[in-house]
Amino acid sequence: MSKLHEARWWETMADGRLHCYLCPRHCHVGEGQTGFCFIRKNIDGHLYQLGYGRPAAVNIDPVEKKPLNHFFPGTRILSMGTAGCNMGCFFCQNWDISKAKSDQVHAADLSPEDVVELAIERRVPHLAFTYNEPTIWGEYVIDIARAAHAAGLNNVMVSNGYITREAFFDVYRHIDAANIDLKAFTEKFYSKVTLTHLQPVLETLKWLRHETGVWFEITNLIIPTLNDEQEEFRQLVDWILENLGDDVPLHFTAFHPDFKLMDKPATPPETLHRARKLAMEMGLKFVYEGNIFSDGGDTICPGCRKRIIKRSWHSIIANDLVEGKCRHCGTSITGVFAVKHINERRLRTEELANPHLTL
Repeated sequence: MSKLHEARWWETMADGRLHCYLCPRHCHVGEGQTGFCFIRKNIDGHLYQLGYGRPAAVNIDPVEKKPLNHFFPGTRILSMGTAGCNMGCFFCQNWDISKAKSDQVHAADLSPEDVVELAIERRVPHLAFTYNEPTIWGEYVIDIARAAHAAGLNNVMVSNGYITREAFFDVYRHIDAANIDLKAFTEKFYSKVTLTHLQPVLETLKWLRHETGVWFEITNLIIPTLNDEQEEFRQLVDWILENLGDDVPLHFTAFHPDFKLMDKPATPPETLHRARKLAMEMGLKFVYEGNIFSDGGDTICPGCRKRIIKRSWHSIIANDLVEGKCRHCGTSITGVFAVKHINERRLRTEELANPHLTL
């Protein structure tokens, strides 16, 4: 069993409770209690991270499953998650661990160095912090990611984006790529269905784009009757174009009934087709469909409009991408396709997170 690991991003309040400012919930945690996430606990006046060294799920996946379509396509990634979450999504498909406390799951005992060694043994070039919300085990993420970089591996966050600015640059300092779940584009959805708020997630996306060198893509899970209106898609795409640019990949993915939303039907493929068509007509260069079989998983060159990567579910069938460019017309495709690009992005992240860095 891993020993208790003291948490970061907290302070003692005047009444003796602990203020955790890792995420926008700003939990005030009394003695013996945990925050909303279940794995940050007040023990004798100190906040401890109960998920450190205790992953509840470890698997090797295709990188496309994260989903990331512009980050070393066709490679494998060691994925891991712990118990708990800082959102309360009624539709969670990993609810067995995300809604569990740390002592309610069967967990491995893996130090950061053990995780890196496991990836090296399995000849996997990337690590993914995923399944539940990795922000809540940010201390563990930081230590694994630092060790991974020292070993030449890449790090990926698969996140809901619910993090404070005070913690953001610490957690993302050694992250190479991320997929952020933009679960809807209305405050009503976020407050009623995830028990959080929309604006902090939008802020995280802007920090990623403008204040780091992290490559990132966005996922929007479409749930019938809750966030499947064409006008909401239009507003979402408008915001991306205005605040992030036209080259950020957007994944529209299909919902399947789970957890507390068993009464909702699965998303019809036509809804994804409609959302993708609109987003591309509005000017987004890379728009994908997920959780269904369709050609919406293919990468289309924005220059010549030819298919350059053909996918079937999470597998690559054909790849006409050559050194980050379209084989047919030579158009550069945004993304991370070579070690050189990774090194450039790491440098940019370090410069922006530490403006006094001397090179």
